[in-house]
Amino acid sequence: MRVILPSVGGAVQDAANRRKERPVSWSPRLIRVDRGTEIATLTLGHPVVDDYLEFIGARGRPNTWLATAFDLKVFFSVVGKEPLDVTTADVFAFIKAQREPRLGDRVVRLEDGESGLSARTIARRLSSVSGLFNYLVARGDRGVARNPVPRGMAARRPGDRRKSSVPLVRRPRTVPRVLAPGEVDAFVAALRTDRDRAMVQAMLLGGLRRCEVLGLRLGDVSPGERRLFISEGKGGHQRIVPISPRFLASVAAYLDGERPRTSVTDRVFVVLKGPHKGRPLSAAGLDEIVSAARIRAGLRSVTCHQLRHTCFTRLREAGMALEAIQAQAGHRSIESTRIYLHLTNAWLAQEYLQSLAAIDDLEPSDVGAPA
Repeated sequence: MRVILPSVGGAVQDAANRRKERPVSWSPRLIRVDRGTEIATLTLGHPVVDDYLEFIGARGRPNTWLATAFDLKVFFSVVGKEPLDVTTADVFAFIKAQREPRLGDRVVRLEDGESGLSARTIARRLSSVSGLFNYLVARGDRGVARNPVPRGMAARRPGDRRKSSVPLVRRPRTVPRVLAPGEVDAFVAALRTDRDRAMVQAMLLGGLRRCEVLGLRLGDVSPGERRLFISEGKGGHQRIVPISPRFLASVAAYLDGERPRTSVTDRVFVVLKGPHKGRPLSAAGLDEIVSAARIRAGLRSVTCHQLRHTCFTRLREAGMALEAIQAQAGHRSIESTRIYLHLTNAWLAQEYLQSLAAIDDLEPSDVGAPA
């Protein structure tokens, strides 16, 4: 018996012909199903997209899973097409729509002067969409032969044979804001419980991310060795970091006097009262705690990530080596850590004054003289 398999090109052409006749039959709707405190499923109501979300859920972190699902929901809500009908022109139309003013032309961000979504948000959403189509191309059974999301705009300088690429969305390199010592004191004084102080100290003294604080388990805290085991770091990477005795003291006070005895979870930080008493604290819960303390302290802006940035900036000012900060922060690349050189005013001032003194020591005739 002979079996004739269609060529890949023929399959792609057949799929293209079918797409011409296929009406839009779905409206993206994000549905989340939890199992206990964990996410069980995330769906948008389309088999192709839901297969991809299942794939992401099996290999990515919960935050990545949620962000990808939301980004795809936004994209297909704006584009209004079936996934297999999306073209590169649709991607450019999406970028344009994301740059439209959200609160009027006269309201802009101080960070970059733009009135639409930030370049980082748009770039992240494009990355999520690109990941979906890379998945479909790799599968090879959906009639998708190429990714409609360009990697960038081709560019070539006159007389230069080398190919280069300009990103679709330029992301500005901005310096993150850190808290001044007085702001830190006011914010910490506004915290009402030992639990809240311990969580803030984990970020402010240990540089932990929000997800790492909430992911701490009772067995991850080693008071005798003054260290923490980070089992749920960004990208699933684990590390062991030293931690301040002040954090350990706050944790001990919280565990001894505040943590509900009826709690069955091994997560360190749990809800203290209400219908969810004893259950692991959520990211929204921690954000609410930080926001309430910020308001009580009379501060304009405080976020979990600002606390982390403040920690590493102060450590760098105190002379901690960049490689050590990289290990403490859990950065995969030293380039991510170099931002703290720019945040450290004392370091920059010292380098500048030393160089200026060297210039002043030169004789007038030496300045500008050929070597």
